Amino acid sequence: MDSRPPLAPAYRTLPEYLRHWAETAPDRRAFTFVDHPAPNSRGVHRTLTWRSLDGRVRVLAARLAEQAEPGARVALLCPQGTEYVTGFLAALAAGLVAVPLYPPGLPGHGDRLTGVLADARPAVVVTTSRAMAEVADLCAGARVPAVAVDRIPDTATGDRLSAAPDPGATAYLQYTSGSTRAPAGVEITHANVVANARQALTAYGADAAPVTCVGWLPLYHDMGLVLSVAAPVVQGRPSVLMDPTAFLHEPARWLRLLAAHPRALSAAPNFAYDYCVSAVSDAQKAELRLDGVAALINGSEPVRPGTVDRFHAAFAAQGLASDVHCPSYGLAEATVFVSAARPGEPLRRFALDRDALAAGKALPARPDDADAVQLAGCGTPAGQQVRVVDPVSRASLSEGEVGEIWVRGPNVGRGYWNNAAQSRRVFGARPAGAPGGWLRTGDLGTVLDGQLIVTGRLKDLIVVDGRNHYPQDVEATVQDAHPAVRRDRLAAFGVPGDAGDAGERVVVVAEHARATPLAAIDVPGLLRAVRAAVSARHGLRLADVVLVAPGAVPRTSSGKVSRSLARARYLDGAFGTAR
Repeated sequence: MDSRPPLAPAYRTLPEYLRHWAETAPDRRAFTFVDHPAPNSRGVHRTLTWRSLDGRVRVLAARLAEQAEPGARVALLCPQGTEYVTGFLAALAAGLVAVPLYPPGLPGHGDRLTGVLADARPAVVVTTSRAMAEVADLCAGARVPAVAVDRIPDTATGDRLSAAPDPGATAYLQYTSGSTRAPAGVEITHANVVANARQALTAYGADAAPVTCVGWLPLYHDMGLVLSVAAPVVQGRPSVLMDPTAFLHEPARWLRLLAAHPRALSAAPNFAYDYCVSAVSDAQKAELRLDGVAALINGSEPVRPGTVDRFHAAFAAQGLASDVHCPSYGLAEATVFVSAARPGEPLRRFALDRDALAAGKALPARPDDADAVQLAGCGTPAGQQVRVVDPVSRASLSEGEVGEIWVRGPNVGRGYWNNAAQSRRVFGARPAGAPGGWLRTGDLGTVLDGQLIVTGRLKDLIVVDGRNHYPQDVEATVQDAHPAVRRDRLAAFGVPGDAGDAGERVVVVAEHARATPLAAIDVPGLLRAVRAAVSARHGLRLADVVLVAPGAVPRTSSGKVSRSLARARYLDGAFGTAR
């Protein structure tokens, strides 16, 4: 394993860190992309050292500076790989504003890409030669020039870019995933991203012992960008990347990379851990040694303790420690990381009374109570302040009371691009009797035993007969009610009730499992089982249950189910039943 690189000064921009490592550790590995060109491929590694990365960034930054004025937007429409990293860092080094996106053709996200480009109004697009034809077609109407990273020769000049960017200037626009609203571009400054990278490195123990960041999360996603690009640049440690589709085709590929790199630090959503349990074969497990994994981050809402238990049970024989799973909480408006459980500590699990939680109180229930809500603690704040606030009165709430999570810290973004009114409402919140400048997250949660517990999204709450119901709670009941319901691929939401109804009607749209053909499913029996389970556990009558084909439930760009879009499509009559 590489010895630890020299310590870096406390810079406030990523380009400064890049130049430091290029000068002090030029031949060390920086970024490796592991390509899987064929179904049975074990991976083709392509690596940039700090020197070679710095050289590529310099020549591309010089080219971008010729194409656009300082402060202009640069849209990154690159596939996952080292070209994406180069394009992102070059935009920052040139004093431009990066807009991390993806190439055209990502299934289900074409409209979002078009909408984001219209909002960001980039002056130039960065892509690769492989994606150039599609990108040129997309941008033809707007007449935006496109630059292919891999077509710029190393001999091009890049020495005239010497001034470091202003730490307070916007480095990039992180467009929100759109899980509850239309995508909006969060202005993340150079200082914001460096601060959050440091916060994450400290929270996950990477400041005390060197790590290798291993990731398949897309780089246009906030967690993928910070964990796989910003944090390695700040610490000067290697980052090993793979494509998200390579993980989905064969999840053992991710585990092999974890095994191959001592003290691997990685992140994945909740569904990915369950997917590994179900899809990794015994033969694939036999070749794995996971005792060197430093930390596995789970940033889903919610983190399910059962998933953590199943994952560790499945890979304990491969040496996976029981205390490396780190439930975490974050959002794009705070760059990404807000609160995290620390590696080396046992999972903090909480069994909460369902009725009390619906009424806004987190009261303990018996751990073996089948009706209890099981949630994992998301640790403590990562170098920032967190409050739980009544969203109406703005009064700070005491431990055990459920309210909106508010955040303040050096990682909180400047606001939303081109939306001053929304920026003031979200980024300029003031708790009652306290100074302002807080971020309203829109997430609901509480604090118990010093642990932040995320209970749901404020806008996703379903209100029936004056009682709150969390959609992810209903979804968990539905997916446990019948084996043919595809796990984590369903959406529960409220729709307007008929005249005289007290509150909303509840609808569930669920995919059936890929491994179970529709013809083999007793659909009426499945619907009866789902309705009975939801009635028994939640006291709810489902107004409609729609069973759809795999892939039909819409997801955000980060892979989460989009309840708002599912609701809109349902109301538009876009869902046909799988029958």
